[in-house]
Amino acid sequence: MNRPFKLVDVFGIDPFTGNPLAVISNAEGLTTEEMQGITRWLNLSETTFLLPPTQDEADYRVRIFTLAHELPFAGHPTLGTCHVWLEAGGKPKREGVVVQECGAGLIEVRQGGQGLAFAAPPLIREGAASEADIARVAEALQIDPDAIVEARWVDNGPGWIAVLLASAEAVLAVEPVGNSSERLDIGLVGAYPPGSDAAFELRALFTGQTGNMIEDPVTGSLNASVGQWLFTSGRAQGHYVASQGTRLGRTGRVDLMQDANGQVWVGGRTLTLFSGQG
Repeated sequence: MNRPFKLVDVFGIDPFTGNPLAVISNAEGLTTEEMQGITRWLNLSETTFLLPPTQDEADYRVRIFTLAHELPFAGHPTLGTCHVWLEAGGKPKREGVVVQECGAGLIEVRQGGQGLAFAAPPLIREGAASEADIARVAEALQIDPDAIVEARWVDNGPGWIAVLLASAEAVLAVEPVGNSSERLDIGLVGAYPPGSDAAFELRALFTGQTGNMIEDPVTGSLNASVGQWLFTSGRAQGHYVASQGTRLGRTGRVDLMQDANGQVWVGGRTLTLFSGQG
């Protein structure tokens, strides 16, 4: 069976400025090992595989793979996969809302004039980071622990620990270690001065399969969990735009909004750049 695939730019202002995603459609029949092998061969941060849903409420099911392992949930793969499903003629069961089935359960994706936005899933681990956590994070970031304003677990699947620094400038100045002997998933966040193009700068740093420290261009899952933290703590109110990818030469922009019910929505631009058959 021919399997259509698309390469989608997610969260970019212009083409080739966001985070690329490969989406493999008609993925029935592929084994977990084959999906992981395809992902490693493509060598993007994530590749997703579209499948028929197994739950009545869902419009489609997706499996999300990094180069190292499968994820229960990830943000830019959620928006990019929904984009491909809709572009292929998918019709949601509920008008204006697509329901994605993934390892984290059912995720709602809204369709609107500004593009797609997913509902941030509940955190599976939260709370203040321990002194030991802060020490190992500071070592990996090569910064003084006293430079960390606050650090919290904001794990919605990938395992994020969020680290608040004094400013966006401080975030952009961080030079992490090249390799780490333990798995780390660190989200850096710092505020821009009022009136700036974006309210916060984020960086996502994680340990690769060989221990090398990797920076992800634009990360929906991290923005989702950081957004929940910033809104709950009062550091953000109602709506803001986050910037990510600056150190990598990208211009990622993520739109975050908290509705009247307290639900955080994470949105951004999605654009198909390449397509073909595999």
